[in-house]
Amino acid sequence: MPRSRTAAKSTTTRSRQPKAANVVAGWSDRAELVGLTLLLTCEEETLLYAQYTIGLHAWLLGQIQKTHPALSRRLHDNANEKAFAISSLDGAFVQTGQQLTLRAGQVYRWQVTALSNSVVKWLSRWLPRRPEAIDLRGAPLQIKSIKLGLPPTDYKTLVALPVPAKPKVTLSFLSPTSFRRKGNHFPLPLPVNLYHSYLRRWQSFAKTAPDQIDFLDWIDAHTVVLRHHIQSKKVAAGKRGSVTGFVGAVELGLDAAAYEDPAFVDWFYRLAQFAPYCGTGHKTTFGLGQTQLGWQLPEAYPMVDIAAEDALGERIAELTTLFTLQRKRVGGSRAHDIAETWATILARREQGESLIIIAEELDMNYETVKTYSKLARRALRDDEA
Repeated sequence: MPRSRTAAKSTTTRSRQPKAANVVAGWSDRAELVGLTLLLTCEEETLLYAQYTIGLHAWLLGQIQKTHPALSRRLHDNANEKAFAISSLDGAFVQTGQQLTLRAGQVYRWQVTALSNSVVKWLSRWLPRRPEAIDLRGAPLQIKSIKLGLPPTDYKTLVALPVPAKPKVTLSFLSPTSFRRKGNHFPLPLPVNLYHSYLRRWQSFAKTAPDQIDFLDWIDAHTVVLRHHIQSKKVAAGKRGSVTGFVGAVELGLDAAAYEDPAFVDWFYRLAQFAPYCGTGHKTTFGLGQTQLGWQLPEAYPMVDIAAEDALGERIAELTTLFTLQRKRVGGSRAHDIAETWATILARREQGESLIIIAEELDMNYETVKTYSKLARRALRDDEA
């Protein structure tokens, strides 16, 4: 039977330094973008809860808090764009009831990307002193090694990239990707949504950027979808609620009139090169929207069909709809927000998670979560009566 184990005894910092030095070799002090791939293993079969990306998010922020409190405060205080993104785990899972099972000896890949100079510098200093394992609520993943996933660079270098005469952009979305539109999820890779996502993050961290309104109007008018292969996925994502997103690939080109504005043609190309670092859409700090250049069909993704994740997302969405309809007389966004919170708590309780853990991960008072759980159960019973 799979079981959770405590982390293995840590080795000395000295034994890890040569590998860390190899990873950071050649990093410029001016680097503002980098992607690290952590190769993780577990020593024996271990149960993992479906919303584990919340744990990965919290673990990374915890590492920053321990070693660089000032940077941690800056990341926390920036309510708009965070200067990092993470992926979900890439590897083979087995579904065990409402949970996932990590296979003994299986290598799982986890990517962390930095979008600012301060976070890149923190990563370079953290690497030689990194811990031996990531503990995801009693599921220890040993950090086997860390390598470069995306090369260190800076925004100025991306701006200076040579642009093909007739550029095409091919993007693959490795984890469910979605946008917010009029208060709802929008799970389609429309060019204007893609580029709004990239440009918004670029403007948060870079000094040079095109005018947002003019550029997005140009994208909407002149970008052509040459081919696509996408499918929709509903998953639990972030701290509350579920997200309907898409995975797959899309190839974009430009019509003839686009080349009348060569500056925007350049931005069409260079923002796509930025996409693997920043991710696409929302909740990229919780594993959504992981993006890579090139065409990778969904059948090749090891992570797109994990039933436990899908089931939790579907259940949260189902309960959110039910509780929202029950509260329709209240109206407004507050009714939906409360319904979504109730749904998240109840769906996770149905999977056997404790109220203490749920309260911690939702950043809510325990007694409030306990009350919401009771109210949600009562509302569900009333609907079934």
